[in-house]
Amino acid sequence: MSILYFSFPNFNIYSTPLLVLALQGLLFSGLLFSRYHKKGNISDLLLGIILLITCYHRTTYTIGFMGWYDTFRNTKINYYLMNLALFMAPLLYFYVKSVTTSDFKFTKKGYYHFIPGLLYFLFKMVVLIYDSNQPGFDEVQNGYLVVNLQWKYIEPILTIFTICQMLLYLAFTFQLYYLYRRNIQHFFSNTYKLELNWIRNFLYIYSFLFIYEVLQIVINLSITELSWKQKWWEQFFSALAIIYIGIKGYFTETIKLTNLNYGNMNAIFHNYILQPEVLQAEKKIESKTQSSDFIIKKERLQNFIENEKPYLDPDLNLVELSKKLNMTRAELSELINEGFRLNFNDFINKYRVDAVKQMLTNGKNQQLSLLGIAYECGFNSKATFNRVFKKVTQTSPTEYLKSMTNPTLL
Repeated sequence: MSILYFSFPNFNIYSTPLLVLALQGLLFSGLLFSRYHKKGNISDLLLGIILLITCYHRTTYTIGFMGWYDTFRNTKINYYLMNLALFMAPLLYFYVKSVTTSDFKFTKKGYYHFIPGLLYFLFKMVVLIYDSNQPGFDEVQNGYLVVNLQWKYIEPILTIFTICQMLLYLAFTFQLYYLYRRNIQHFFSNTYKLELNWIRNFLYIYSFLFIYEVLQIVINLSITELSWKQKWWEQFFSALAIIYIGIKGYFTETIKLTNLNYGNMNAIFHNYILQPEVLQAEKKIESKTQSSDFIIKKERLQNFIENEKPYLDPDLNLVELSKKLNMTRAELSELINEGFRLNFNDFINKYRVDAVKQMLTNGKNQQLSLLGIAYECGFNSKATFNRVFKKVTQTSPTEYLKSMTNPTLL
């Protein structure tokens, strides 16, 4: 009597890390879905799906190294483990857009981006239905259409298409993010908590994984055929990325813009900021025709800033200041950009730096640290304070303080 020993599951140095890391990713994905259900934040839903797909894509290698394919020779699991890269590219874009856009709403047009993925899904269903109805299907692992259509013709085309698609979406997503980083300078006096470095790292990670995958494909096709163990590293790096993205994505607050009162700011954002060459030229002409009125407004703004010191509020933004001055946001933005040749962030922070310098001159550093003085003057982070101070004075706060006791250092 012979005994059949199953080799599945085989927990080894290849399968175990992928399994543990993927399970952690599923946990964070579930947490994001739960938070979306409670709070309705679309970015949680999108990131949860991204994590879920990233975990799902590790399944083939995880169960493979656990011995699934050796134990179940005629398994049909490959019919259900499909490549969802066609969904991943637009999901990355919409996630970043949902975080960097204050009034983001997923419209019907957004679903058009997922049509290629849906078509591929339907194709896989057709393949499954056709092959499962062929005689002898239970005796093989892969049926007729998988071998003679999917692998032979569709997969090469799909690989080229997904590479081009990911390149395109990554380009748009990076543009969206850096445009956001640039334009918040026009609306907020402190941008440190709004800069969303987490999103930058998120994009870097998925870009690295994409480039690594493409290089692996090129090497495998044109140089040498890579073994499963050599291809394992891509899976491992992706599994590591799952943990970072899960932790940072869940615990990093990314709804600051959603909670801000923008009013009609988006119209200004697109019409004024995103087309500065055209609209600034028009505004210059307008300011020249109303030069006396413009000068009065400029003086009024200066007097208000110097007397009321609104810059001491670390949360000051363009909307709040425009209300205090009884101006429209567009009017105040134009006044600062045209009248002082500065964006809102630089304009307010210049007054904060002057306030810091005045406190240092008055010997306030004997009572407070430099960072304490910075907070007193409206800064909300050490990184922002150091960066802005050096930008305005061409020297660091510490060097400036030393130069006050030793003028030769100036």
